[in-house]
Amino acid sequence: MRVTVMGAGGYIGSRLVPALLADGHEVTATFTDPARARRFPWAGAVRVAGLDVADRAAARDAADGADALVYLVHGLAGPDFTTADREGAYNAAHAAVRARVGRIVYLGGLVPDVPEGDLSPHLRSRLEVEQVFGDSGVPTWALRAAMVVGAGSTSFEIMRQLSRRLPVQVVPSWMRSAVEPVAVSDVVAALVGSLTASGGGRTYDVGSGERMSYAALLRLYARLAGGRALQVPALLPTALVARVAPLFTDVPASTVRSLVASLRHDMVCRDDDYVRDLLPAGSRPVPVARAISRALAAPAPGSPAARGADTGAPDPLGPLATDPAWARPPA
Repeated sequence: MRVTVMGAGGYIGSRLVPALLADGHEVTATFTDPARARRFPWAGAVRVAGLDVADRAAARDAADGADALVYLVHGLAGPDFTTADREGAYNAAHAAVRARVGRIVYLGGLVPDVPEGDLSPHLRSRLEVEQVFGDSGVPTWALRAAMVVGAGSTSFEIMRQLSRRLPVQVVPSWMRSAVEPVAVSDVVAALVGSLTASGGGRTYDVGSGERMSYAALLRLYARLAGGRALQVPALLPTALVARVAPLFTDVPASTVRSLVASLRHDMVCRDDDYVRDLLPAGSRPVPVARAISRALAAPAPGSPAARGADTGAPDPLGPLATDPAWARPPA
């Protein structure tokens, strides 16, 4: 199958492309700056296309000849990322229609069971992008995930840095909300499986099957990282935490604020249908503790330690040469 991956240079995309190649697909990988593609070991095995999703003509060129389009472009920075996300989705959907693409696969965020008007701007934007693709008439497989666990994942790195830099964790009362993390390897496998899934498209919640409070997740992380998890409950509004948390991370402040604003609702899957429909037969989601341990180990790709003990296949959880410094484990 000829697959165009929009956002191939991002955290998920850079791990998805080699998985697609291993599965026998022909891949067009898009980059805002095509020169960045040379830094990836798989660059010579794909067609590289330059793409700013705000450029409708470029989107049409990237989708030309594709059987499927995987959309992994997300914005969290800037004062109006929702408008940029919406326009990018419209351009990608337009390109898919013009190219007669057979299916669109989109990775967005879990949508809590609350009125749409109560969603954070981050989650509302992810849902809007999903709706744009669904309204295009192109069969769309929309995958929704909460926290993706893997070295270099933005939400995981925020947790890593806050745990390492704060000797005492101040836990707001609203952090009793539940979250269902998911290993990046399961997200990648579900995206690959979506390309051959039967039917006319649908939405899937993608998770580990393990639900826990954010406070419990922080305690689990601290235990596996060999640190202490002294937690002090406090009555702190979401807005205050969103302003303070960026001071203790290397992640852009606008990104941290956008993610923190989504923590007040339960972020859990409604079902686990994706395991049956999208993952390889007989697969089960990676347990959260194992996913965290793998991310903490973060072996170099291709090393013996980077090979999954369960499947014998290369483990996509290790860091890439292009991961930023803050995505790497401490020396």
